[in-house]
Amino acid sequence: MRFRMLAVVFWLTLVGFFAWDWTSSAPVNVRAEPPLIAVGSGVAPSGGHCASTF
Repeated sequence: MRFRMLAVVFWLTLVGFFAWDWTSSAPVNVRAEPPLIAVGSGVAPSGGHCASTF
């Protein structure tokens, strides 16, 4: 009985969080994001990272 109650509380909390996030977040503009296939094809980083190969 206790496990079932914890499961119900968990799922209600999760659904409530998603509902809150959905209503309070700004809509995502998918046209402003780069396509997934282009990941890593941008400008090379110019930091002082010790593992940099540039």
